[in-house]
Amino acid sequence: MRIAVFLSMLVLLGPLSGCFGSDSSQDDTSASAGYPSEWERHTLDWNWTDSYSYVLEPGPYTALDVQEATFEVDTSDVWETGPATSNIHLSYWLPSNTELGEKVPVIAVVSPYFSYGQPGDESGATYVVGAGRGEFIYDNYIPHGYAFAQVSVFGTEESSGCFDYRGEGEGWGIHQAVEWLGTQNWSNGKVGLYGKSYEGATQWEAAALGSEHLATIVPISGTTGLHPLLYKNGSAEARSQVMHMNYFSSTVDYNEDDFDNICPDIIEGFFAGPVTYGAGELDPYMSNYYDEREHLTKAFQNYNGSVYWVQGMQDWNVDPHQVFPGYQMFVDGGFEVRGMLGQWEHNYPDQWSKHNAQDSGYGGEAIQNMTRWDWAQDLFEWFEYYLKGVGEKPELHAQIQRNDGEWRIEPTWPPEDREWNMVALDGCTKNGNSVQGVSGGGATLASVTFECEALDASADVLISGLATLHLEVQAAMDGGQIFAELQDAETGLRLGHATMDIRYHQGGSDPTTVLPGQSLTMLMEFQAIDAILPAGHGVRLVLTETGEDYLAPACGISCPITVNGGTLSIPHIMRDGSNVLITPQGEDAANNQ
Repeated sequence: MRIAVFLSMLVLLGPLSGCFGSDSSQDDTSASAGYPSEWERHTLDWNWTDSYSYVLEPGPYTALDVQEATFEVDTSDVWETGPATSNIHLSYWLPSNTELGEKVPVIAVVSPYFSYGQPGDESGATYVVGAGRGEFIYDNYIPHGYAFAQVSVFGTEESSGCFDYRGEGEGWGIHQAVEWLGTQNWSNGKVGLYGKSYEGATQWEAAALGSEHLATIVPISGTTGLHPLLYKNGSAEARSQVMHMNYFSSTVDYNEDDFDNICPDIIEGFFAGPVTYGAGELDPYMSNYYDEREHLTKAFQNYNGSVYWVQGMQDWNVDPHQVFPGYQMFVDGGFEVRGMLGQWEHNYPDQWSKHNAQDSGYGGEAIQNMTRWDWAQDLFEWFEYYLKGVGEKPELHAQIQRNDGEWRIEPTWPPEDREWNMVALDGCTKNGNSVQGVSGGGATLASVTFECEALDASADVLISGLATLHLEVQAAMDGGQIFAELQDAETGLRLGHATMDIRYHQGGSDPTTVLPGQSLTMLMEFQAIDAILPAGHGVRLVLTETGEDYLAPACGISCPITVNGGTLSIPHIMRDGSNVLITPQGEDAANNQ
């Protein structure tokens, strides 16, 4: 294998290290670690025979037998009527070098999804390596001297107490688990968290409380706050009405002795969705239920570790606005941040079995170059530095894939050198005047379409960032909604979307009363777009009342919005191809897809 030759050269050159100057702050272990750069990985041989990726070289250690632990947590201050103490249950695997007294870092997955299930069927228990994300860690990192832990949140599996969906109680239990893992006699004191979706949210819950042992988090499509998960500028996803109820009924392990699962926030959560959907500015839940479940700004204030942010640009489960513009906020705040941003949906970077079912305009054009078979190696180098202090500091950049599949490396994303193409809608061809729903047999949807001329007649336009749409509208009442889809006007290819309830016309999550007949500007922002618009192609803007997985406005058919014009602002960048990243996509990988 080419990597073997590469490493052999490093060994031969090893005695020369220091002859040309050295950094005294770098220890010998760190100085001796050398990895092929991202730019070279496509020339190397990879193991792409499994359902997930592998590091380039296997480690020398084996996993010892699983161990379980249950410890008590003081919960007297986190629930109004919950138990005064609760138990956290976890399982962990140590690498064999701990038998020699070596202290090791911990990689943990914290989840509500562990469950004993029925007698004889315990595949979901914490002491069984979880399929997918657990096997990925177990196979790749334990052999390299990492401990691996699986932790069940309060109210699930064998952890007692209240199932406090994304709330302060859940965060407190996660924090205590990190503290426990960081203070064991086999631990080097550093903990890294890993996982997707809810298992990404638990990482932000931990970061919000800022343990000194939490050295790095790797949230993959991880929710940073509950309200933005379920609403975008007031537009409600269908699941917003039942989210807490669904999780409570599907994840909590009931038994006749465990009534501590019933805590006040559970009841509150049942009503928060419907009330927020209908009440708008009168919503009583924003100042308590949702604010308690906002973790990004708390992490910004309290966390002192690094962030490897991974996001699917076509993720409709955890939308990209969970990451942007928070990504740049953390960069500007002095955090060490790296990103991997692919055109996949709600998936891991190397989850090739899920990277082959995306439709055109929803990542389908990028499938052939989507799977990151170097993900395990990329993450290994991150963990080595932030959990062991080994190797050079990873580059703090963003690996971004555009909609046709091409990868680039950018210093950050959205790119800071982006320029703006301002499209005045008055100069576009308009079809329709108002956006509203029409009920009755054979219902139709009144819409407005703008056809705009080419952004550049002579060169391709690389759209990169968060496009904005400032619509001049007139309201019929205190309610109504616009869903905007941006398309390539020549091909109809979907490029991105935005949505907004008119009560949230100022942006963000704070609604204001809208009067009948009032004229105002809706300050809409699109979900993240990285897409190529061919030379000579214009854009089409299609405005409807709702779209995809969003609910129609709560006001029903009596709240049309008249669209009078506005400005579409499209961020674009110029690149000469020098930052294009060729990723490992060999013939075998292509066959797997």
